[in-house]
Amino acid sequence: MRDEHATTPTDPVAERRTERNARIAVTIFPLLVIAGGLIGFFGSDSISPLGPTIPWGLGVIMFFMGVTLTLPDFTRIAKRPWVVLLGTGSQFIVMPLAGWAIAQVLGLPPALAIGVILVGCAPGGTASNVVTYLAKGDVALSVSITTVSTLLAPLLTPVLTLWLAGSYMDVSASSMMVSIVQTVLLPVIGGVIVRALFSRLIDVLGPILPWLSTVAIGYVVAVVVAGSAGSLLQAGALVLLAVVLHNVVGLALGYLAARAAGLDGAARRALSFEVGLQNSGLASSLAATHFPTEPTAALPGAVFSVWHNVSGAILAAFFARRPLKG
Repeated sequence: MRDEHATTPTDPVAERRTERNARIAVTIFPLLVIAGGLIGFFGSDSISPLGPTIPWGLGVIMFFMGVTLTLPDFTRIAKRPWVVLLGTGSQFIVMPLAGWAIAQVLGLPPALAIGVILVGCAPGGTASNVVTYLAKGDVALSVSITTVSTLLAPLLTPVLTLWLAGSYMDVSASSMMVSIVQTVLLPVIGGVIVRALFSRLIDVLGPILPWLSTVAIGYVVAVVVAGSAGSLLQAGALVLLAVVLHNVVGLALGYLAARAAGLDGAARRALSFEVGLQNSGLASSLAATHFPTEPTAALPGAVFSVWHNVSGAILAAFFARRPLKG
């Protein structure tokens, strides 16, 4: 989601059309993800053998993210380094520690605890850019933080996971780092290169790219759920409680961190979503890849994929109806 609407004059008709499309996307996206989960659950026998394709599905999602990035996205980082650092730091401090604390308080079994911690250690999700736009937040800041946290994920996600989840189960930070480079960093870089070489074609295809990403996310969720369908009914309520708590803590502390730093209302909304909305598809992929004998480890990521889009859409609607404060 770009932020040109906030910085340059636009055709009112085109602006209304863009906002309408964004609202449709943020409404339909959770429904498509829920549909993916239901398909995976009820069709688990047929879909669970597709487990090895999860990293490929995630790679497609991250490639589409790279395709949406432009040079201004990176120049904005240089113009506001301390604000981007605040958001990225909050992302990689609040959510990992919150995931660990929630696992401790709820007494989660090791596999679920690792899944929740993995969600916390993942970078921000791209859905945060859309809901930040709908909430009338600072979209440029949102895009900048998502970009930086994604680029730092190959280093920070494995290290944080090893630190916080190592007591539950053996964690290979080095192999996890390789996985993230392969499924996140390289596809994003590939997308940026394709954007640079074929910018006109990408501009033409732009409207359908979010839907292709949504289909890929739905596919990943379906495969993840199919792989752990047998234990979903038993652990579903506990996983949902952990996910809701994790998401709410992230949304609240992200907002409060921005407020404590003296940022304006638009930036507060952006940081709330950046901290609270995770790349839970990556968490599910890492869990399925590195803990294949513990299928429930991928459940928190799959449930988070659905829940954070629902909560994000609701909070965006609430913010949009309230005036921005300086």
